[in-house]
Amino acid sequence: MSVRVSFRSEFAKHAIVCFVLGFAFLPLYLMLVISLKSNEQFANNQWFFDAPKDWQWHNWVVGWQSVRDHIANSMVVSVGSVLLCLSIAVPTAYVIARYRFPGRELVYYGLMITMFLPGGAAALVTTFTLISKLGLLNNLGALILLGGVGGQVTCVFILRQFIEDIPKELFESAQIDGAGHLRQMTAIVLPLSGPILGTLAIMQFIGAWNDIMLPLILLRDKELLTVPVGLLRLDGEYVKQYGQLMAGYAISSVPLILLFLFTMRMFVKGLTAGAVKG
Repeated sequence: MSVRVSFRSEFAKHAIVCFVLGFAFLPLYLMLVISLKSNEQFANNQWFFDAPKDWQWHNWVVGWQSVRDHIANSMVVSVGSVLLCLSIAVPTAYVIARYRFPGRELVYYGLMITMFLPGGAAALVTTFTLISKLGLLNNLGALILLGGVGGQVTCVFILRQFIEDIPKELFESAQIDGAGHLRQMTAIVLPLSGPILGTLAIMQFIGAWNDIMLPLILLRDKELLTVPVGLLRLDGEYVKQYGQLMAGYAISSVPLILLFLFTMRMFVKGLTAGAVKG
């Protein structure tokens, strides 16, 4: 009896997992199917692959030619945003966690309050005006600046908690050896916070990569468009080429898939870091 119940329980668990995975991978499957079809093939059969001899590999050639410059622009913006964000967030979190000065908590909670302020579309006019006065319209530097600054509060919040959990004896030993705060930050904080920094970098990278509103408003030249905006403009002028469009989507998703595959372990380790105290 117990064996039968156990079998049913395990079967139900696996069935649920397979059901969820099926829904998760269905869009990817359809994207690949459609990317190898002409419009006529798509109209006749949207759900399944045609015979291999009828696959339209030309769609992938056109898709790559359409998105390669956009991928390069997104890489520049995403990597730049990550470097700018972490290069500011790490010292800021260290100062708030380690320095003792009047108003320290006021500064910290003042930063936290900004998490609840309306952003995105609500601040779009203000953001556009500021970028225009800085002379950064139609410039990838504007996206790097906004992306790096936009992720500061979350990074500072997480890093501050992590730095405060580092044993004080490590910092005291470093002080006895004559290490200043800069040396303590580079020799103690950075090596220990590797998984956390990796997780924050991944989150910041994906956020900058997927951002569509700011590039859509701030960029004008086609050569400067990032992937999300470039994909919006892949539609044909008169006829929408679904195969080429899906091929462009598939190619542009490769960097994020590779990022996930090679950093998944670090991402999970960063999420669980600090869960066990002592």
